[in-house]
Amino acid sequence: MKDLLTKGIAMKDKVFVTTDVGGTFTDLVYLSEDPKTGRQQLKTAKVDTTPPNFEQGVLNVMEKANVDVNQIDVMAHGTTVVINALTERKGAKTALITTQGFRDVLEIGRGNRPDFFNLNYQKPIAYVPRHLRFEVNERINYQGEVTQALGLLPLANIIKELEDNQVEAVAICLLNAYKNPQHEIALSNAITALTDKFDVICSHQISREWREYERTSTTVLSAYVQPIASRYLSRLHHGLLEKDFIGQLYVMQSNCGVDTLKSAQQIPITMVESGPASGIWGAAELGKIINEPNLIALDIGGTTAKCALINNGEVKITSDYYIERSNVSAGYPIMVPVVDLVEIGNGGGSIAWVDDFNKLHVGPQSAGASPGPVAYGRGGKAATTTDANLALGRINPEFFCGGELKADMASVQTSLEEIAKPLGISSQDVARGIVRIANNNMVNALKLVSVNRGHDPRDFTMVAFGGGGAMHAAALAAELGIKKLIIPATAAVFSAWGMMMSDIRRDRLLTYLSAWDDQTLPFINEQMALLYQELESEFISENLTSDKTTFQFFGRFRYENQEHSIEVSLPRVLDESSIEAVRASFQQLYLQEYTYNLDNEIELVGLHLVGKADVGKVKLPKQQQSGRLIAETIKGEREVDYAEDGVHTSVIYDGDLLEPMMAFSGPAIIEQTGTTIVIHPNQTVFLDEYSNVIVELLKNKGGEHA
Repeated sequence: MKDLLTKGIAMKDKVFVTTDVGGTFTDLVYLSEDPKTGRQQLKTAKVDTTPPNFEQGVLNVMEKANVDVNQIDVMAHGTTVVINALTERKGAKTALITTQGFRDVLEIGRGNRPDFFNLNYQKPIAYVPRHLRFEVNERINYQGEVTQALGLLPLANIIKELEDNQVEAVAICLLNAYKNPQHEIALSNAITALTDKFDVICSHQISREWREYERTSTTVLSAYVQPIASRYLSRLHHGLLEKDFIGQLYVMQSNCGVDTLKSAQQIPITMVESGPASGIWGAAELGKIINEPNLIALDIGGTTAKCALINNGEVKITSDYYIERSNVSAGYPIMVPVVDLVEIGNGGGSIAWVDDFNKLHVGPQSAGASPGPVAYGRGGKAATTTDANLALGRINPEFFCGGELKADMASVQTSLEEIAKPLGISSQDVARGIVRIANNNMVNALKLVSVNRGHDPRDFTMVAFGGGGAMHAAALAAELGIKKLIIPATAAVFSAWGMMMSDIRRDRLLTYLSAWDDQTLPFINEQMALLYQELESEFISENLTSDKTTFQFFGRFRYENQEHSIEVSLPRVLDESSIEAVRASFQQLYLQEYTYNLDNEIELVGLHLVGKADVGKVKLPKQQQSGRLIAETIKGEREVDYAEDGVHTSVIYDGDLLEPMMAFSGPAIIEQTGTTIVIHPNQTVFLDEYSNVIVELLKNKGGEHA
């Protein structure tokens, strides 16, 4: 964004647009900024997501917000197209070429299945069937030395089989290619020289880490989504160009950074969690602005709830990521940098259902955008969390979806009664039960990112966003003993807002086994220098010069002979003082994670280089006060069922009229265009200078002062 002044547009407002495609809604944030005065104009909009043509939803939300596309200078885009293609099995027909003897690594997998004592356990079905997995003669040892030359003689027959089976994408993952990729490069070049009918992905392009099964799975899944993601991004770009878009388009990545369109199209698997990543990054950036470095971020959308822990302003990034992992399935590993989060199938559209034993459940099935909750009146018959919140009076039926829809309350009542019959309870009790079960599921997820990792949630502030975050967050925070809750001013579209706070980010991870002592430091420094030069050259080739880029090294360490590692920050150049400093940091982090330390020596397992390029960040402006009185924001009162906290007459506030420094107490409901904020009894509210809603939880669930 700093480049804008050099492009001849310094005299006009700078226009930034971000769009986020979710499972239910597509969100937009528009911001124009006068480069002279700093004056900002902010607009937000939300429309239904439009599967399978997701790009149409992006164009629709821009039209709804009345955005002049040819005035956009910078646009960032996050999407669920990759994760949807994986979970819905709607990717490309994919083949795998690997080293002889490793054809079945996808099915062998690991022995760490979650349902360990289930004698009928079934391993996850491989994305590539066995008849589309091929072997080539070659061998590179663990030190990167060629011990058997690559044999390309069978390649012509392999390609014929690929064509006969109408394969669209080919994943190449050879043994120890993370150490030396020359055979993968030669094999890829040979295939593309013979045919251009396939998208070809090599493992070294995605990951330079060990673990043969995880690396193979990652390569296969990347190839599986490559054609569909590339086509999607091309269609989106083409649709923007047709509307005279001349700005710079960036794509949100799972590592909390954005990247160029070209880079995202080459390795789209890095977008697998782009939506959640932008929201969590936005929470971290907001925390820095308002001096809240320790946060638990909670994002509740229409389909899922995601949460992550932000400690001292830092968002943890991991490459130990799985999709479809559950208490009965090992899932599929994806070895790319992803924000460390927990995601569950509970959102506004999560469906309530009764099992064969007459027990009530909520999710993970979702009504999605179509037909959506029963209240939408689009043919949905199964009650959802949103329908339950309507029945309890938390959501205003006359102000449903910001007043764009009138809730079909008759159908909501019918759907709740259908659930109530086998349970032998009232429809109102069913609605309470749905909300309580959804809340309980979310509390368990919040504990996974806090208590289970050695953190006391009472030491953190909660930031809740997404369309459903503000509706459930006050109850969840009280359950965990959290004292303060923040609902951002742009909570309904916060993931899109978070993209405006993101830099270009690229991660380079490399497995590098070494003892941690004075003798090994020169060799480690040499490897770090090579990583740095590689990434710096890449940035320079894209005109991202040194005044715009920053770099940070991390090392992955473990106790000798252990399996798992802890990531520790490293200086750019290691010296003798680094030995003890890193060891002390490792001991502290290990104790926090596992509650004990050992006397063993530590060893280096891998290096991690983070490179960031500044493309400009939006400054969050302080909001002005008009002198409006709090009484002028009150819309009325209504009876609201707070489930465990009982039924209370609650004051209803127009959230779009609330201003900084206003304050009031619960029980209350704040109705905003994109979300509803539920304030329980014994909770107080004030708006900070940025119009964020700050909820103080005066008492915990036991009634004692927090």
